[in-house]
Amino acid sequence: MRLNPTAAARAEGVAAKGWLRAHKWWFLRRLTQITALGVFMAGPLAGLWIVRGNFASSEILGVLPLSDPFIALQSLAAGMVPASVALLGAGLIALFYVVVGGRAYCGWICPVNIVTDSAYWLREKLGITRDRKLDRRTRLWVLAGALLASLLSGTIAWEFVNPVSLLQRGLIFGLGAGWTVIAAVFLLDLLVTRRGWCGHLCPVGAFYGLVGKASLVRVAAARREDCTNCGACFQICTEPHVITPALKGTGSTLILSGDCVNCGSCIDACPVDVFEMAMRGRPISPR
Repeated sequence: MRLNPTAAARAEGVAAKGWLRAHKWWFLRRLTQITALGVFMAGPLAGLWIVRGNFASSEILGVLPLSDPFIALQSLAAGMVPASVALLGAGLIALFYVVVGGRAYCGWICPVNIVTDSAYWLREKLGITRDRKLDRRTRLWVLAGALLASLLSGTIAWEFVNPVSLLQRGLIFGLGAGWTVIAAVFLLDLLVTRRGWCGHLCPVGAFYGLVGKASLVRVAAARREDCTNCGACFQICTEPHVITPALKGTGSTLILSGDCVNCGSCIDACPVDVFEMAMRGRPISPR
């Protein structure tokens, strides 16, 4: 049976490195996503209040405040100055993603990523080839639209339709109208366009992409001279355009685009270990 492109890309790594090494970063990402969601849900569902709040604003062990900087930005656009503790929490989150990579939020924390990855997996299984092309810059326009809506309405406008918040509330309180938004995201990625939501429309991803332009942690094509042009990295990457400058260029081997989600999928899939996690400003490790 002929494998779909993503499965074939994963198979390259499995054949060369074994199943565990070829799924290392995938496993770590899923573990992180499920743990993050579980910690938020443990309080309302089991009375274990490690974290109080949600992905928008929370407090860890009653001490450490965390706030979504995109929501803080919307608050300012709406003419509302967030409380000092909320500004502190937003600053801490922004600083964290400046270090680890802005869109690492998309690949490592966001629970909607599990929904969209499931849609993509099913799309590949069913052999759906329809792919209505969308400009990835559309998410920047949606980002600007969300801020404009906050400015005009005096509200944190995006939170009314934010799939992350709707998914969390739906899991805790049960089915409701919010599930229609989650279903729409799933069906968009399944039937309309490949990686449509995360790659082209989500304003949160656009915001963290801008934050991530200066991030320190980067995937690097550290041994690009060993590349066999098998294409596994391009097939498995959710944002394949970010790879080319590092892998095929003559400049830095670091993937510098803010669109990179630092997911490590290219590291898993590459059969000759071209890629590795690296740090901006530090020397690449030898083989």
